[in-house]
Amino acid sequence: MGHHFELRKDVELAATPEQVWEAIATGPGIDSWFMGRTEVEPGEGGRTRLTMAGHVEESTITAWEPGKRLADRTEPAPDGTFMAMEYLIEGRERGSTTLRLVQSGVLGDDWETEYEAMGIGWDMYLGTLAAYLAHFPGRTATPVSAFRPGVGGADRAWAAVAEALGAAGPLAEGERVRFTVAGLPPIEGVVDLAGLPTYVGVRTADALYRFLHSGAERGDALVLGHHVFAPGQDPARSERAWQDWLAALPVG
Repeated sequence: MGHHFELRKDVELAATPEQVWEAIATGPGIDSWFMGRTEVEPGEGGRTRLTMAGHVEESTITAWEPGKRLADRTEPAPDGTFMAMEYLIEGRERGSTTLRLVQSGVLGDDWETEYEAMGIGWDMYLGTLAAYLAHFPGRTATPVSAFRPGVGGADRAWAAVAEALGAAGPLAEGERVRFTVAGLPPIEGVVDLAGLPTYVGVRTADALYRFLHSGAERGDALVLGHHVFAPGQDPARSERAWQDWLAALPVG
């Protein structure tokens, strides 16, 4: 039996309402902070398409008020489950903006686990959105994804990630990291998000790197969802390199 839900989140952003709109209502903008790759047909009645790990999720835009409000909704599945999103944009003083989102709909039998995961996930994605608008305004990123299931518990997985990132201490905000991924330029940056045991983010001069542990109920997977702002990216090459990096971690 489906379970109706509603999830609300607010975030203060160092950007104008126009910049926030570009980040949430265009494919290149969404690709610069959210998971997977997104296409947007602008306007009420337009379609959005999110592609992640070979799966495509489509929704219909139900509200389109540039700089103010955006909403969309998926079609109900055979079991009645669906998702609806609404973003409300409010300009503040000194060029800042408050973004309020409401996610609602119907979840399946495992709704409690899904609801908790969505709440934690939005903390990471909205933190990434804030970092994008604060540090890479006017730019768009190439999204890079990789996935490894069966890595075991969070403690062991994050210990392996910390060692691979060259962290001198725990993966806490402000910790410096320096590491290499075979076939890519050396990476040096700072931990800018630390939501352990679920996620860690690293910000460099030209990228936002995001690492996510899914938990036992979702297969104990490590998921990478990076946003690279450096020009001349080859997404296929980068994803192969990061997939190899994941495969080499001493976990599982």
